[in-house]
Amino acid sequence: MSFKRIFAATMLVFSAVSIAFTPTAQQIEQFKKLPKSQQQALAKQYGFDLSSLPMGNSNSKAANSSKPSVSQRQVSGEVQEGNVDPMAPKEKRLEAFGYDLFAGEPSSFAPSEMRSVPNDYVISSGDVIAVSFYGKDTATHEVSVDMEGRLHIPGFSPIQVVGLTYAELKAIIGEKVKNEAIGADVYVSIAELRSIQVLVVGEAYRPGSYTLSPLSNVTHALFASGGLTKLASLRNIEVKRQGETVSKIDLYDLLLQGDARSDVTLQSGDVIFIPTVGPQVSVEGLVKRSAIFELKEGDTAESLTRMFGGFKEDAFLQRVQVTRVRDNAVKSVISVDFRGEQVDYTPKGGDAIKVQAINSDIVDSISLIGAVTRPGNYQWYEGATLDSYITDVKSDLLPQSDLSYSIIVREAEELGEVKILQFSLREALNTRSILLHKNDEVYIFSRFNSQEKEDEVLRDLAMTAEEQELQRKVKLWHLYERRQFEKKVSFDLAMDQVSGSKKKKDKKNKKDYTPSVFGREALLSPIMAQLKFESSTGVEKQTVEIVGQVRFPGNYPISEGMDIDNVIQAAGGLLSSAYMEFAEITRITDSGEIQHFKSSLHTDNKEKPFVIEERDTVNILMKPSWQDDYKVHLRGEVVFPGEYIVKRGEGLSSLLQRAGGLTQFADPKAAIFTRESIKEQERKQLARLSDELRKDIAARSFQKSIGTNTSLSYDETNKLLRDLASVQAIGRLVIDLPSIMERTDSLVLQDGDTLYVPGKRDSISIIGEVNYSSSHLFRAGTSIEQYIDLSGGMRDRADVDKIYVIKASGAVSIPNRGSWFAVNNDVQLEAGDTIVVPLDASHMDNLTLWSTATQIFYQLGVGVAAVANIK
Repeated sequence: MSFKRIFAATMLVFSAVSIAFTPTAQQIEQFKKLPKSQQQALAKQYGFDLSSLPMGNSNSKAANSSKPSVSQRQVSGEVQEGNVDPMAPKEKRLEAFGYDLFAGEPSSFAPSEMRSVPNDYVISSGDVIAVSFYGKDTATHEVSVDMEGRLHIPGFSPIQVVGLTYAELKAIIGEKVKNEAIGADVYVSIAELRSIQVLVVGEAYRPGSYTLSPLSNVTHALFASGGLTKLASLRNIEVKRQGETVSKIDLYDLLLQGDARSDVTLQSGDVIFIPTVGPQVSVEGLVKRSAIFELKEGDTAESLTRMFGGFKEDAFLQRVQVTRVRDNAVKSVISVDFRGEQVDYTPKGGDAIKVQAINSDIVDSISLIGAVTRPGNYQWYEGATLDSYITDVKSDLLPQSDLSYSIIVREAEELGEVKILQFSLREALNTRSILLHKNDEVYIFSRFNSQEKEDEVLRDLAMTAEEQELQRKVKLWHLYERRQFEKKVSFDLAMDQVSGSKKKKDKKNKKDYTPSVFGREALLSPIMAQLKFESSTGVEKQTVEIVGQVRFPGNYPISEGMDIDNVIQAAGGLLSSAYMEFAEITRITDSGEIQHFKSSLHTDNKEKPFVIEERDTVNILMKPSWQDDYKVHLRGEVVFPGEYIVKRGEGLSSLLQRAGGLTQFADPKAAIFTRESIKEQERKQLARLSDELRKDIAARSFQKSIGTNTSLSYDETNKLLRDLASVQAIGRLVIDLPSIMERTDSLVLQDGDTLYVPGKRDSISIIGEVNYSSSHLFRAGTSIEQYIDLSGGMRDRADVDKIYVIKASGAVSIPNRGSWFAVNNDVQLEAGDTIVVPLDASHMDNLTLWSTATQIFYQLGVGVAAVANIK
């Protein structure tokens, strides 16, 4: 059983779809939305012309308007098919054998007269003879044979030459000169040949009368007439002379064997008759020459085999399909065995022979798949064991191979079903020899599921150039095998592949990753698909699911005698967080009842391991109160800044004590504390706000288009959305660090928390709708109004009633609205504070979300500016 066979049953329907694919309108619209390069790739894969799609291609009309040449008309046939589905695959049409040899424009073809005239050439009226004398007199005379058949040589009596051969002519003239001219020698040659008229009738491309050279034969006449039509017979062409048939020509002898004996030399007045084609047989598939062949009486399977050149090496000859028309009423199929010398089959007109390929599976073999240095198929022999094919870990396995979990996929006795054998490669090579059956597939997995993690580890190994090249070649081999499956998928799945992402989400780390070529996920997927298909046909689902604290949770095939230890081994082993007292197994009985079992995970437990059954779910629990390592960052004015590992429930004050406390230059009131969970909330809030603003702006734009007065400009709205898109979430949690350090407040730390303690500050910042946003030296007793005046005062669009102060700690203070510029307003400014003068929302056509957006801009902007100084 080869690697492809695992998916054979599952993909049978898909292969049928790809052969006779007819798309829906929805699929065509989806296809149009793909990039041009992906459209071209899919068009090539499924065999349709992009220019034929209804996509506004103006070049197709120009291409179709060109007039086909004579050769195109002859080879392709006279009838053109219309209304062809543009998405239908282009199947190669069988052409009748031999007709394209004579395709071309008719011409007055004549063989070159520079060639020597054969001695058996028959002299006739119109031939010009050159007679040259040497000796006492030297002269050359060119004389022609007259209508009476005589040759008049000056100084000699006439000679009757019609009907003589060229050799006889030379002998007669030589003898005559010898007898009548003493002391003279003569040389005779033909100076000019006469022309002959032949008539070509029947199924010629252009029948008619043609003037040819007397050295012409039948094939010359066929060329002169432009060749044969599709209705012409190539095997029964007749040459008639004076009402009688002098020759019958079978052009197959010339085309297949180079035998031109029947291609007779023509004489003037000959008639070449081309009858209609006789019975025909079409041959296609795994033959050397696919075509339509004409039969003659007496043709056998052997002679037909010679016509199509024989079978290809991978042709399936045991049952060749022959579709035959029976009684001019129905079609029937017969199977012919072409393996022997004597084939029990007589070709008959109308037969359609299709020769299919042998099964691509390699039988009587052992397949090595996965993280091995030389993957592929190897010869199986009786008594073969695994250590016969994998002898050394270093030379036969890749560095990333997993020695704890491997499987053998073996053909079951039931047709098309497989069974799984799980084993430890380390044990198999050291202590336990595994006997292999023919067609076994041995899967060796990588220790990693993520390609990125695997590549990182391999880089650390500092492999040589040869080892790196070996990795590349093995991956390419597996990717090629994988593509053999993908070729069989449907059109929708193919478009999903070219338009979708190949990355997957790691649920534990919440990160995208690319599955490793040799990982469990990639190599097991076709096996799991086969098992899933078997379960759909009534066979029990041969899979088990494991979840919880294992390296690679997921679904795995059940092997013979599989227990809970084997399942854990298949999932890559337990994590350090796994609860070892017991695992929970959930089982669904045939009656639908759900049962729960517990099984100890201690290796020294003498109890018999729990045996796994189909559809079981194994849950490896987490240790109570277990946590992953929490990492917290301390930065800025801390005695020992850096990254710290904290235990669950530890507070910030405790961590600061471990870090030596704050330096004498620290400003604890201005401390910035960020948290990953809050940062994620801010991202969602920004995304939601951006979406709502777009809707609000679109509504205002629509009102403007129908004449409603608005002050909303394109530049302002575009800037608003652009600014909102560029805002970065920082996840700031406002804290009172002095109270926390005095243990009056508590703050329990979480993974990813960061505390930044800046140095003491001596400035006040002003941002928003002032003429010049800037920072000023802090002076005690200076009011908000005075700081605004130092920044050039407020702009016309400033909202005076909504001015607020962002304290150095991140808290927001709002002045007393009733006594805004009063000396006794309730905001006590301190160094590090930021005064915010917001924009009046009425300048944005009363956008309801504008005020919220500006507050987010300012608050996050202040936090980002402070965090940007973190070293």
